[in-house]
Amino acid sequence: MEILVCIKQVPGSNKVEVDPVTGVLKRDGADSKMNPYDLYALEVGLELKEQYGGRVSVLTMGPPQAKAVLYEAFAMGADEGALITDRKFGGADVLATSYTLSQGIKKFGTFDLILCGLQTTDGDTAQVGPEVSETLGIPCVCNVSAIGAVKAGAITVMMDMPEDIEEVKVSFPCLLTVQKDIMQPRLPSYKLKKATEKRGIQMFTLQDMDDTDEHHYGLNGSPTQVQRIFPPTSDKVQQTLEGTNAEMADQLYRILRKKKFMA
Repeated sequence: MEILVCIKQVPGSNKVEVDPVTGVLKRDGADSKMNPYDLYALEVGLELKEQYGGRVSVLTMGPPQAKAVLYEAFAMGADEGALITDRKFGGADVLATSYTLSQGIKKFGTFDLILCGLQTTDGDTAQVGPEVSETLGIPCVCNVSAIGAVKAGAITVMMDMPEDIEEVKVSFPCLLTVQKDIMQPRLPSYKLKKATEKRGIQMFTLQDMDDTDEHHYGLNGSPTQVQRIFPPTSDKVQQTLEGTNAEMADQLYRILRKKKFMA
């Protein structure tokens, strides 16, 4: 079974600068990590490989520094990796991102199963996985909370719906987006890290894609664009109260009334 896991490098902190012109996050040079939801997707892929055989490949899209999450995936057991990177891909919304990923997937190989985390911590849209499946023309199951058996060219999964849990059998090729806690992600192996630290990574730019029209990618290919992003202002104020317990309680009461937190 050929398994592909789509992973993403996300900011490692909520203190991230925003480009005042484009309204997108400044990712170059910022502290980063693998999207936590993608760790669960990667674990699902690795456990399916161990149970049924095959290969696990990983694909990410981002600046050159995003290669770090591919090597992290290698240290966990992934077999092959590819990076989609080009300045013309920058500033993409979910539609342009999904299209770029689907183009990269077609160049990377043919896969029976594509796994994605339910969402990312920097966007929280949960739209990219389903849109990739739509662009590739393959079935998709979202909110997968458990994996069943793989049999006769199909996989059985449990889908977490608002009112119930549904069991779904879907034929290959297909795409699944998995919830966190579906499986406990393993820790990277030091031995695997040393063994794979020089492993080659495929690189795909705009010129490598079947569709090389730059108007379909990045900001140019995004029908939705951010008008304005700004960090919330902080109005933290510290005030020290002194006196007896009764006096401080009275002072606190007066402060809360003045701020209209109490009647």
